[in-house]
Amino acid sequence: MAATEVSIIIVNWNAGPQLKTCIDSITQFGGELVDKIIVVDNGSVDGSETLVEAIPNVTLIRAGENLGFGKACNLGAKSVDSEYLLFLNPDAALFEGTLAKVVHFMQDPSNQAVGICGVQLIEESGQVSRSCARYPAVSGFVAHAVGLDRIFPHLGNPMAEWDHAVDRQVDQVMGAFFLVRRGLFEQLQGFDKRFFVYFEEVDFSYRAHQAGWRSFYLANAQAFHAGGGTSNQVKARRLFYSLRSRLLYAFKHFSVPAALTVLFATLLIEPLARSVLALVRRSLPGFKETWAGYFMLWTWLPTWLFKNETR
Repeated sequence: MAATEVSIIIVNWNAGPQLKTCIDSITQFGGELVDKIIVVDNGSVDGSETLVEAIPNVTLIRAGENLGFGKACNLGAKSVDSEYLLFLNPDAALFEGTLAKVVHFMQDPSNQAVGICGVQLIEESGQVSRSCARYPAVSGFVAHAVGLDRIFPHLGNPMAEWDHAVDRQVDQVMGAFFLVRRGLFEQLQGFDKRFFVYFEEVDFSYRAHQAGWRSFYLANAQAFHAGGGTSNQVKARRLFYSLRSRLLYAFKHFSVPAALTVLFATLLIEPLARSVLALVRRSLPGFKETWAGYFMLWTWLPTWLFKNETR
């Protein structure tokens, strides 16, 4: 095995033809840098996993159920021994030179303290995605809850005010393209499986920072990332997962008073702010989505508070 090989881990859940497009881009542009391609299928029912199981160098792991993103990533990482792990979303795709530029950067002796690397993500519209973020802060969560970050982007946790046009060290890169040194991944024992989806890479990046590692964003290396594209029903569930993971993150990493502030803002202020915004936009689906997501959150809260069940 070459020292610079990368194993790519993709978690699939009903990704449709996007999954094969992702795999095809790896086959076309990954070259000799790619050691293994691991697809962990989280109980898809659309047959998307069958489109890739016969492709050479693809190992399909059928989880049989939806394990969540972080837990499925951990499962996939167990079967590889490459120097680097790339966690890639099925709605993402490599371009020519993507991996070569990232590996070249990571192999530079001056970058040995960089444990996590992301690239410039290009959306379907051709726009550069605002994919980097600051470590979450109470102020950022509150600004988002009341909608201030829509007016003053610099107040939020995402780095939405930055054009992402230059290379730089950042707090966190998006998990859609998340390259990690395998030694660091093993050191931190992978993603925290309590985060079913959302915030698992945020938590990982912060723990890596605490252990003395850095995250870096490369603007001169690019990949495609579609994102979105779900039904209103799934959007409501996505909102629930995002809110739930936010609370789990706050109570894991913040002081009790700070975590309670996030809890108050999330439960009492944000649903009202979201509802007002939906009404102003005359978006009945947005209004329904908000309350469906919050109903799921309020239903889950007692099991978390009294039974400590996080999933």
